[in-house]
Amino acid sequence: MEYLYSYVTRFRILPKIKFNCKVTGIDFVTWSGSGGGRPFSSGRKWNVAFQDTVAVCSGVEVYQVDFVILCIGMFSDLPRTPEFPLKEGPEAFEGKVLHSMDYAMMGQGLAAALTREKRVTVVGSQKSALDIAVESPSYRHLNRFAEFMVHKPGEGFFLWLLAVLLWPLRATFLKLVKTYLTWIYPLKKYNMVPGHSLIEQLVSRMTPTLPSNFYNAVEGGSLILKRLPSFRFCHTGLILDGGANSYHPTDVVIFATGYESEEKLKNIFSSNYFQKCFAGSSYPLYRECIHPQIPQLAILGYADSPSILYTTEMRSKWLMQFLMEDDARKWETCTRRYVQDKYKRYWVSVMLQIYCNDQLCRDMRCNPRRKNSLLAELFASYGPSDYQNLTPKS
Repeated sequence: MEYLYSYVTRFRILPKIKFNCKVTGIDFVTWSGSGGGRPFSSGRKWNVAFQDTVAVCSGVEVYQVDFVILCIGMFSDLPRTPEFPLKEGPEAFEGKVLHSMDYAMMGQGLAAALTREKRVTVVGSQKSALDIAVESPSYRHLNRFAEFMVHKPGEGFFLWLLAVLLWPLRATFLKLVKTYLTWIYPLKKYNMVPGHSLIEQLVSRMTPTLPSNFYNAVEGGSLILKRLPSFRFCHTGLILDGGANSYHPTDVVIFATGYESEEKLKNIFSSNYFQKCFAGSSYPLYRECIHPQIPQLAILGYADSPSILYTTEMRSKWLMQFLMEDDARKWETCTRRYVQDKYKRYWVSVMLQIYCNDQLCRDMRCNPRRKNSLLAELFASYGPSDYQNLTPKS
């Protein structure tokens, strides 16, 4: 907090922030088509409606601005929870039911008190579920050589040929990784072998990394793993798979089932046209921050990454440009080829994080090669520190 306060004080941002306010909707004035590829157009503005959350009777105020940057985040505000038949949902349960969002907002002390000496059921299998069950694991590094094995749209013939020639290496590597994971973890013993390929899991953002003691806790009985197509609530617990013999007693149920990030993004627009821009697609944002069909607007924080701060910072530095829609469509086609039916969870940008940063650097006329030697450029890990002090080429 001290760092944030010193930052906003130094750059005189604090007087420009409106606290205790909620944006109720944004609407584009004089909408008549695309923005012509320009970040600003004369006579075309956004109306931003907001309301004071403390003095609710004050009514709705409207600001008119030239450019809107949405920094509303993917993982907040609109929790996703399963739907249940009537009288078989949380209302039939006498214990405590909450979402991982509410659990995180409780703070460490209250959360520990809630689960102390209680039987806790966590519904989910990704990051939020593992964060609640065990300590967060570390992330392995990426290097530039790994990205040569994945074809990217817009590349020349040589890089396309290189990706084709390296495809057997990628397939062999994925097979070895899958064999290694099934060897070190008792996945078959606990019926936890995924029904999809490893490459599909990687690009679909379903890559939680387990700490070393996770399956020790499973072996000890403190963690019980279940793969469930469905379940329902009863008075004192859960009935798994809808069968009467699959009764599971519990005191607390925590839904770690993610967030409705698409709905959250759609709901901020007053226009049905802009809402439809995010329907039926995973909003293929150009450079992961510009929607090609919405003028004078950028979206930050939707480029998912193990290091979201520096990913967002890179896109913030780039944000002064509007580019063509065709490139974003090529990336959507490329993404669907890898992810298939899990397109809405795509994470190709994480596999190609360095490549995406290269594009941003070129757009900003900065040198994308951040290492001092060819070997380091190919095989050394890339991280946030490599992109410090970006300066345009003279």
